[in-house]
Amino acid sequence: MTENELKALVSLLDDEDKQIAAHVQEKILSLGTEAIPFLEKEWESNLNPDVQSRIEELIHTLQYELVKERLKAWYSSENQDLLTGMWIIATYQYPDIELEKLKQELEQIYYETWLEFRPDLYAYDQVKVINGVIFNKLKFGANTKNFHSPGNSMINVVLETRKGNPITLCVIYMLVAQKLKLPVSGVNLPNLFILTYKDDNHQFYINAFNRGLIFSKQDIENYIHELHLVPQPSFFEACSNIEIIRRALRNLIMSFEKMGEHAKAEEVKLLLVEISAGGDLGV
Repeated sequence: MTENELKALVSLLDDEDKQIAAHVQEKILSLGTEAIPFLEKEWESNLNPDVQSRIEELIHTLQYELVKERLKAWYSSENQDLLTGMWIIATYQYPDIELEKLKQELEQIYYETWLEFRPDLYAYDQVKVINGVIFNKLKFGANTKNFHSPGNSMINVVLETRKGNPITLCVIYMLVAQKLKLPVSGVNLPNLFILTYKDDNHQFYINAFNRGLIFSKQDIENYIHELHLVPQPSFFEACSNIEIIRRALRNLIMSFEKMGEHAKAEEVKLLLVEISAGGDLGV
């Protein structure tokens, strides 16, 4: 469709005949995401607030469909790359964010850590080096003031503000540690996402939400006991990237609900359904 044809369609968005307006919206949506740049241009040049509002709705619908498509493709992919999954979640709120930019920012954190890292250190000391760089030098930390802010689930926001929730801080920490060839993975604890360092000789745990605090299996057992839960193997062992992305989406749903943004919460629930295979843990 040419730009002029699209212009003509947009001009009919505020037609008094609701059937015509609905048909026009359907036609524009059928063009798919390629229509977004045209619609953005039209929004800027259009002076009718009703038409602008309908253009915004169309753009959001198209962008949401794109997020859904990307998430389904990611779910079907062989390696389910974690950073790509987190990027897809971020594009729900920030459709223009580029995966390449996130890769560069993480590469910089890795480089800062690599400068101080020594592979011959003991496991605990390796973790202490990472803690020193991420939490002391680069000032990453828990967003306790705005714990339920949706931005805490958006990796681009956390990389920029250096404040996040347990899962985004763990993801950043884990991606850096894995690039340093360390056996660090995520663990799906109830109410708190943590990391485990596990090789042939050691297993211990890291709380990225508490500045990389190191703790033991016994500490987790005590925590589970305090929550009056029956211990499950999944509380102690590494989880998959798909479980991390599901949990990040559940965090986002809860954030939108706490903020009263119920329409967004419902949209994210539908994204979760696309990659769900039964009930996982909450926040």
